[in-house]
Amino acid sequence: MSSRIPSVKQIAEAPACMPDVASQPQLGGKLDWVGMQGIDTPIRLDAGDGATQEVHARVGAFVNLRRTDRRGIHMSRLYLLIDEHLGAAPLSPFTLERLLRAFLQSHDELADRARIQLRFDQLIRRKALRSDHSGWRSYPVTIEATLGHDGFQLTLATDIVYSSTCPASAALARQLIQQRFAQDFPSNASVPHADVLSWLGSEQGIVATPHAQRSVAHVTVRLAHDAPLDLLDLIDCVEGALGTPVQTAVKREDEQAFALANGGNLMFCEDAARRIQRALGNHPRLADFQLRVEHQESLHAHDAVAVASAR
Repeated sequence: MSSRIPSVKQIAEAPACMPDVASQPQLGGKLDWVGMQGIDTPIRLDAGDGATQEVHARVGAFVNLRRTDRRGIHMSRLYLLIDEHLGAAPLSPFTLERLLRAFLQSHDELADRARIQLRFDQLIRRKALRSDHSGWRSYPVTIEATLGHDGFQLTLATDIVYSSTCPASAALARQLIQQRFAQDFPSNASVPHADVLSWLGSEQGIVATPHAQRSVAHVTVRLAHDAPLDLLDLIDCVEGALGTPVQTAVKREDEQAFALANGGNLMFCEDAARRIQRALGNHPRLADFQLRVEHQESLHAHDAVAVASAR
């Protein structure tokens, strides 16, 4: 006996009740997190300078599944709540906590913990060191918020690129310059000031230079209760502690100022980690932090790394 395939009209006129296999009983274990990752959505964010920007974010949304007799969660509910809440107001701890509460309300009796993660690039306008120019710096940002038995918690992570000049290399370069000076100006001779000044401005006067490299600080902080989502404040705190953040628009006077900043901030990776650790440890809006610095060496093919935390 053959069965007929329903027509489009018959499907359209069928009752609205559709099967939901995710709600069907199926014994299993509890799951820590279930959800979606890589959801594209625009968000509005004030990085801390008073100007709201719209950026493209990739969002991950999750709840736990504590019911062992339920097969799955309602992922479409999470998606629709993200679309509703993240577009309603600029991003803040309040909007994120409200969204996570909506996650749990939409999964009543299924979940008692919720989590959201946002990844995006934040553009910040940066002035040159000396000239009147400025340019844009892009900072990769990850924001993660959780709501559960321990209450609401929010972490903020970013990468900060800076220059690091090796103190040991600087000392070795100074020694070679001293040796070249002794060679060019015998100790028993009277040296006119003008000759020394001219020598210092020549290639002979800088016979060796210390090695420097582009370096990266990976910083993750947990905000204190009621602290604002101030990305610019965090970046300024770290860059101020290091003293040598990479630049945007650079004229000769800016490059000279950058060379001066590097000369006044010689640092091993251990020095950089301790500088950031001290700055974040004194920050009143942070409850906890972790950091990892990488000095991507120009001397050899491997990197120098240091890791620190608030503990």
